[in-house]
Parts: sequence; structure tokens; C-alpha cells
Amino acid sequence: MGRKNAWSTYSREQLTELDSINEKYKSCLNAGKTERECAGLSVSMAKEAGYRDLNDVIAAGETLKTGDKVYALCMDKMLALFRIGEEPISSGMNILGAHIDSPRIDVKQNPLYENEGLAYLDTHYYGGIKKYQWVAQPLSLHGVIVKKDGTTVKVSIGEEESDPVFVITDLLVHLAQEQMEKKASKVIEGEKLDLLIGNRPVEKIIDEMEDGNEDKKAEQKEAVKANVLRLLKEKYDMDEADFTSAELEIVPAGKARDCGLDRSMILSYGQDDRVCAFTSLFAMLDVTEAKKTGCCLLVDKEEIGSVGATGMHSKFFENTVAELIALTEGESELKVRRALMNSRMLSSDVSAAYDPMYAEAFEKRSSAFFAGGITFNKFTGSRGKSGSNDANAEYIASLRKAMDDAGVAYQFAELGRVDLGGGGTIAYIMANYGMEVIDSGVAVLNMHAPYEVTSKADVYEAVKGYRAFLKME
Repeated sequence: MGRKNAWSTYSREQLTELDSINEKYKSCLNAGKTERECAGLSVSMAKEAGYRDLNDVIAAGETLKTGDKVYALCMDKMLALFRIGEEPISSGMNILGAHIDSPRIDVKQNPLYENEGLAYLDTHYYGGIKKYQWVAQPLSLHGVIVKKDGTTVKVSIGEEESDPVFVITDLLVHLAQEQMEKKASKVIEGEKLDLLIGNRPVEKIIDEMEDGNEDKKAEQKEAVKANVLRLLKEKYDMDEADFTSAELEIVPAGKARDCGLDRSMILSYGQDDRVCAFTSLFAMLDVTEAKKTGCCLLVDKEEIGSVGATGMHSKFFENTVAELIALTEGESELKVRRALMNSRMLSSDVSAAYDPMYAEAFEKRSSAFFAGGITFNKFTGSRGKSGSNDANAEYIASLRKAMDDAGVAYQFAELGRVDLGGGGTIAYIMANYGMEVIDSGVAVLNMHAPYEVTSKADVYEAVKGYRAFLKME
């Protein structure tokens, strides 16, 4: 089958829409560098589009009818948006599902220490990363500090021009002979990914130390750490013990940028899987009428197995559907099960773009290419399709028709050579309900690296494809 570059098909009007969508997408990437930030931004956009908090509807004793728009938020990290369709929810929904967590480095709960006049934060990496990619580059710190009284303080340091940035140090090449003989997985050890945050001691911790006062002597020895704590206290009213109830994430500093002389691509952190999450959200907010109830589901923890209360394995989505059934068709466990089984889903996750610099890792006929349009993966998993959802041929045929009717550019691909590796998504979890599910999304270069690359044409085609899916009958 011949491949067509989507750029060659666009009219002036389409190019204008493409630019508008991609500028909006870059703004979302800049504002959403953590799952909390993505969820908060998505709620704000949903409210502007007329969505109401489902809890408010329940508290008011109201019911839901065709055209109503609601959202449900779980622990500020997982979000489901619903637009009630003409048909009963029990007849099935059209669901766009994506994840909003990305590989990163997390700060531990007892992280702050001083070593030879340098202050560090101890860390633990999150998700699949090449650890050597995270050293010797500017990093920022995002998250929340929750005080014992329940007060939540938001943290974002390193994104503004006036902000300081942080770094994980690497060994200078002049002394790295032994290091460079190690396997890539061992060049940088996980325990060496600590974040350098200070070097300046606090001014005059004490004017005079009493003889025998060991506490004051120890404090004097950790004057750099003391200065960091002083700054945290001034800016965030934070004590060292507050690290234990903080969620602080280390991510690359800087904004999403156009890539290439022709500005045809986007370079940014976190495009796996926010390129699918935000394009799904855009489509959800664009489609205002459809026969089927539409849903945009944005989840956390996919990068570590979809576990926990905010991961896809949790009961949050199922419980929320039960609430919707109660507010539209009356309480019924059977109708909840019917709604889930009768639904269709695009498990919207990124695919590996063919990289000619590493052609040996791909099977070219079954690869996704930049500007080839939205990518469908019939199956993911690894090697013998282990851990995969394998979509039905009938479902794929209906999607092909919907995409063709809407003029959407699309392609089918696998994730690299058969015996080389593979990957997983949330598709198999939702398929457990008996619904039709297929993986779809945008092809990405540098997947899981601090900076990933996408084609603006594919971002545009993803929005078009998700709109078409939400309108399927």
C-alpha cells in the first residue's frame, strides 16, 4: 500500500485550522507538565465549554438529558467527560481514552540532604526512561505540597525566564573512561539521579556556638541545606517534614517548540501521551451533538501499569458510569454492564514513528510514518502479542469507513520488529468489559525521552479522527 504525505493534501483553510490546533496544543503542553496540571487545565476548558461537575448534579437531585455535559474528577489526576447522546447510555458510548502521566523523575518523601557543600533532592524515576538522557540538562520542579491543616500549595519552579533551574550532574568526559565502558542501562544508576538544588550556605546560622552544643554544630555543618529550607519556608511556608506529604515531579524545563526549518513538527516533553489526551479533549469539546453518548477519559498511572486509585484498573470509571445510568435510566446494575459492553473505544496512545536513523528496529511495511495521519494499532503487547488487546476485524472495518467518510488520513502500524520489544496501553483493561477497543494515536519520535517529536499534520488528523469517532452511530 502506498503512503501519502498528508501535507500535500491540505487546502489553505485546512492549513489555517491545522496551525490553530497546534498552537493550542503547544499551549496545553506548556501548562500541563504533570497529571495534576493536565487534569486541572482540562477541567477549566470543559467548564468554559459548558460542562458541569457531576457531583453538583447529584447533590442537586437533578437528572440528565440529551445534550447535557458533565465531568467527574478523581483525586485531581483522573478525569472523565460525558456528553449525553440521543440514545440511552445502556446502548453504548463512544469513548476516547488517553493517559496524562508521562515518564519523569519523582522526589522521594525524605529527600533533602547536603553532601560536601552541595544540596540535593533524592529521587526515584517514574516509568520507562533511559536514565542517561536526564543528566546535564535544565530541569524544573512541579507539584503540590499539602500541609497538615489541609492547605495545598502549588509548586512550579524553572519555567519562567526569571526562575532558577535544576540539574542532575554527569561525570566529566575526562574522567569517564570506566563509566563509558558500562552498558547504557548502567551508565547512570537510579541512585545517581539526585537533583542538585543549592550550594550557598545560610548567612550566620548562629553568632556563637556554645561548647558542647552538638545540634548547633550539626546545623552549622549543613549550612547549605539550612539555606534551602529557609528559602522554602519563605516562599511556600514549608518545613522539611512537609516533604512527606508533597508530590513533586522533576521534568525538563522549557516550552514546547516548533521543530524544523519548515516548522512542521513539535518538540516537547510529555507528548506520550498528552498528544492523544489533548487532541481527544479538543474533539470532545468540539462535538456538541451525536446519537451516542460521548466520553473523553483521561487517566493516570499508565506508565507504571495503570495501577492505583487514579489508574485504569481502578473502579472510578465504572462507578461514574453507574451514576450516569442512575441519572438517566434509573439505577440498574444490569444497565451499567450493558453500557460498558456495548461501548466502543479508541484507546488513544502514541505509536512509534519510523526512524530511518534506526531502521533496523522497525519492519517498514508495518510502521507508522510522520504525516501519515492518525495511527491505528490492531494489537500492541510484546513478541507473541503478549499482554495485548487484539481488535476485531469488524470493528476496524467500521472505523475505516468512518475515517474515510470524514476525510481523515490514517495508517495502521505495529510497535517495531516482532521479537524486539513492544508496549502496552489501557486497551486490554477496557476490553475486559467486552467492549470493542483498538489502540489509536499519534506517531512519536524519541518516545519516553525528555523531549519527544510529533508531526503537526498528525496532531491535526488526530483531532479530525477523534471527532469522526465521536459521531459514529
